[in-house]
Amino acid sequence: MTEYSLLDVFTDRAFAGNPLAVFPYAEGLASGTMQAIANELNLSETVFVGEAIGQHRYPIRIFTPTEELPFAGHPTIGTAHLLVALGLAERGCPLILEAGVGPIVVEFDNELARFTTAAPFSSLPSSLNRTAAAQLLGLRAHQVLSEPVLASCGLPYHLVELASFEALERARPSPGIWSEWVSPSGHEQVYLYVVGKGAGASPFVRARMFSTPGGVREDPATGSAAAALAGYLAQNRGVGRWRWQIEQGIEMGRPSRILAEAERTEDEFSIRIEGEAVIVGRGTLLLQESSEIP
Repeated sequence: MTEYSLLDVFTDRAFAGNPLAVFPYAEGLASGTMQAIANELNLSETVFVGEAIGQHRYPIRIFTPTEELPFAGHPTIGTAHLLVALGLAERGCPLILEAGVGPIVVEFDNELARFTTAAPFSSLPSSLNRTAAAQLLGLRAHQVLSEPVLASCGLPYHLVELASFEALERARPSPGIWSEWVSPSGHEQVYLYVVGKGAGASPFVRARMFSTPGGVREDPATGSAAAALAGYLAQNRGVGRWRWQIEQGIEMGRPSRILAEAERTEDEFSIRIEGEAVIVGRGTLLLQESSEIP
């Protein structure tokens, strides 16, 4: 038997945010079995936690239904919250999750878990241009504000800035144009965003994320994309600290809130992601030796 928990991440209530399955006692499971389980559960990501390799230090592996990822944001936040709930970590001590991109340090601030990205920010030109992005999304050219870029803090995203919330809501990616313009890049994640003004003139962002394979599908909360966006928005600024509240999943009926922060000093450029999570269920997979896949 293999136990797991189901969480909703980047939210403080059930049935919002991004669902996540976490197997906290996954030592001994083969890679093929992990991939098969992720495919069986069919969530955007499933996390497998290995045996502790030090105090408050755990290896993790992250799988979508079709592949393993080196890094993802909502699995990092959700796993941290679950390990605290199970008594395997403490809110007062940093937690280190050893992921494919390297060690990710997670700290806690009341109900928020916060991690600093392990991989440095990078950006390149996107395979999309403004015209192609508008065609991809079923929008007019003036509704795409600038040339898209490919940005990453461990997982690359095509960032596409739109002119209005209305344009964001209307966006409907075309699978045909996707295969022509996005797939050849080898990076099958597109993050749409609109920068607005929040209460007290603090910036906030509304966003949507689409990805493949298995058809073009939408994700309700994407921490790794939020990290890439924070890096991009801050990359041309000087020394300082900037913070954004990113709302995602609105159009899916699963509202999510991601807090993203970028900080520049004379020597460093760091990006942090914060969020809440709630445990909504627990289950058991009845695996036997014959179920193991190498």
